[in-house]
Amino acid sequence: MAQKPSTPKGTRDFLPAEVAKRNYIFDTIRGSFETYGFSPIETPSFELSSTLLGKYGEEGDRLIFKILNSGDKVRKADLEALKDGNLARFSNSLAEKALRYDLTVPFARFVVQHQNELAFPFKRYQIQPVWRADRPQKGRYQEFYQCDVDVVGSDSLLYEVDFVLLFDEVLSNLKIPNFTVKINNRKILSGIAEVCGEEDKIIAITVAIDKLDKIGVEGVVKELRVKEISESALERIMPLFEITGSTKERLSQMKSYLESSEIGLKGIEELEFVLDQANELGVSSDNIEFDVTLARGLNYYTGAIFEVVANDVNIGSICGGGRYDDLTGVFGMPGVSGVGVSFGADRIYDVLEELNLFPSTVDNRLDVLFVNFGEMEQAHCLKAVRTLRAAGISSEVYPTSAKMQKQMKYANARGVKNVAMLGENEIEEGIIKLKNMDSGEQTSVNVQDLINTLK
Repeated sequence: MAQKPSTPKGTRDFLPAEVAKRNYIFDTIRGSFETYGFSPIETPSFELSSTLLGKYGEEGDRLIFKILNSGDKVRKADLEALKDGNLARFSNSLAEKALRYDLTVPFARFVVQHQNELAFPFKRYQIQPVWRADRPQKGRYQEFYQCDVDVVGSDSLLYEVDFVLLFDEVLSNLKIPNFTVKINNRKILSGIAEVCGEEDKIIAITVAIDKLDKIGVEGVVKELRVKEISESALERIMPLFEITGSTKERLSQMKSYLESSEIGLKGIEELEFVLDQANELGVSSDNIEFDVTLARGLNYYTGAIFEVVANDVNIGSICGGGRYDDLTGVFGMPGVSGVGVSFGADRIYDVLEELNLFPSTVDNRLDVLFVNFGEMEQAHCLKAVRTLRAAGISSEVYPTSAKMQKQMKYANARGVKNVAMLGENEIEEGIIKLKNMDSGEQTSVNVQDLINTLK
């Protein structure tokens, strides 16, 4: 008995109409990326495991898809680790390569490897798939596309401002009506850890408070206790969950909270600059807010942190990113500042679909299908098709002179916009009979009139 075909969980096939919608998103995003001066690059779908591991924190590392060694490389398996019960080390010894988890770490590797070929600040964009061994659920896939923009080689806050403007432009161009750009700064989070007297546990603190919207205050406190955060530190952290009001009011409360932390106040200063400039350049204060609990759970952020949510759809963040001053240092190129953001195309697709925001013009439907009446008529149809294609109009001839019912059934199933009939009489008169499949209207036109009508 033949095996029933299926795709792995967390992956999907895309039908032609879906691909057309996805291309609309990619083209919209790409257009803004290029307008802002970013250049395209591509990197391999998989990297050396050593390139990826240790860059995303303990939780991120667990979600990396590893590629099993083959051939003689299997002999490199660390059997002693297996014997000792060190399954993580044993697993790593079986896999020298892994599918990329995101586009940022491979980009850092790219910059270091090609540093002598690049002009800094280097601005790149990249639209490619990534893979994560995450539990599939709504808006969360194991294979999905990221649309990234990054700048390396400058610590100017003007780039953070540019990214806020870019969020606003792309999502407005996609007609998403109600979105919020959430922003924080890793220096503020460092200041919180300093005020609490737990500077050496900043990762544990930030990973926990980043989950506030998922597990609530009680869940965050429980996780902090598991991470051995002291009770006195917990008392200092709790007031953070009560900070409310406008962004300006929240920042004022944070200034008071961080008054003894130089690094925390530096984070506030950077954040105020970005927010003030973005507002000055036309980004509505309704679309951007300070969120002190935003951490994104990744180890490499050192400055601004961004996350964007579509408020009318319960789907999680649709964009995110931040500054990562130290990322290239792990590849032997210290002192290179970087900042970047990512647009989650798959989640954006789900938002547009749920809110019915795709334009009616986004489709892959064939413009014209010529009915095939026979060998002689087919020859005339092929000439007409060639002329239409040269004018940028998608068209084709039905492959055989099948019964009219069968050809029309195919046209309906294919979603053809217009059916053209070119029989003996039409050939003699120099016309084409055209039926609009949406309205049912029938007209008689010559080829040039047909081109003018469809263009």
